[in-house]
Amino acid sequence: MIPFLDLKAINHQYQQALKEAAARVIDSGWYILGEEVAQFENEFAAYCGTEYCIGVANGLDALTLILRAWIEQGQLTEGDEVIVPANTYIASILAITENRLKPVLVEPDPETFNLDPTLIERHINEKTRAILTVHLYGQITVIDTIMSIARKHNLKVIEDCAQAHGACYQGKKAGNIGDAAGFSFYPGKNLGALGDAGAITTSDPQLAETLRALRNYGSLEKYKNIHQGVNSRLDEMQAALLRVKLRYLDMETEVRRSIAEYYSQNIANPVVQSPIAQVRESHVWHLYVIRTELRDRLAAYLQKQGIQTVIHYPIPPHKQAAYIDLNSMKLPISEKLHNEVLSLPMSPVLSASDIDRVVDAVNVFQ
Repeated sequence: MIPFLDLKAINHQYQQALKEAAARVIDSGWYILGEEVAQFENEFAAYCGTEYCIGVANGLDALTLILRAWIEQGQLTEGDEVIVPANTYIASILAITENRLKPVLVEPDPETFNLDPTLIERHINEKTRAILTVHLYGQITVIDTIMSIARKHNLKVIEDCAQAHGACYQGKKAGNIGDAAGFSFYPGKNLGALGDAGAITTSDPQLAETLRALRNYGSLEKYKNIHQGVNSRLDEMQAALLRVKLRYLDMETEVRRSIAEYYSQNIANPVVQSPIAQVRESHVWHLYVIRTELRDRLAAYLQKQGIQTVIHYPIPPHKQAAYIDLNSMKLPISEKLHNEVLSLPMSPVLSASDIDRVVDAVNVFQ
């Protein structure tokens, strides 16, 4: 079986360095908000090109706390609207509703899967306060257009970078374009921890300070609580492991790009639509997502051929039971995408023979 993603093999490449990092944490005697977190925050901020990085417990908390911080600062208030792509993973929506803000779902560009910037302004009204743009599957949105719209209407911009570590747009990395960005380091991400982990990047000093307090019970100084905060701290162990893996991120990204290019150049089945990268550097290929009206048949066929695939995502957020108040919405582009997308195996440890097997199997399917 060709696995969709072989995490054991990915981490095995760096096992000695990972074990040494883990031992360093164990031997330090300091396990929460210590030197490893501080060093990773510095290193990841430098990697993204931002002034600050704030380590948190996971990617959902990263997005949730950004909005929460703006509420604490008086820049957002309950009931304000946040524009978000309709075909994103539900976490993007959860971050908005957790703060008692209203998600405004906007259709994506069916070619890139990302938020269609030409549709944004028709959804802006006096309650709109922010745009949460998602760099879905690893490709940065047309962020300069989104930033221009946001500045025109005095809106905040959050980048959901959960799948886009290291992607670049016009010389800037994901996480260094909007007002703030949320990252997930879930194990399956391009930069994955060995457990849950996340981070926020920003160059706004006041926002960074508020976030550092919010993640730690609302406190910057022990037993002095300036906000009603939460416990969402990046763990020392995960920070140490991420520091190891960050060193290899760009190398692994190049492997992913090469695999994606090979797929795109060689998959020739007319029932399959391959994804596109608008600019090579803008896509880090967290996922290689094809489209076909025969999605379920193709997935079953590939499984029989010993090729594992995954659907990202089978049910759009507005059709989930958790958001029953949105179930009546008509979002035909999103709904069509959710019915057609299929993710092929993609990881930096795929062998050339595995890649050829995937291509050959897709091409002979009918």
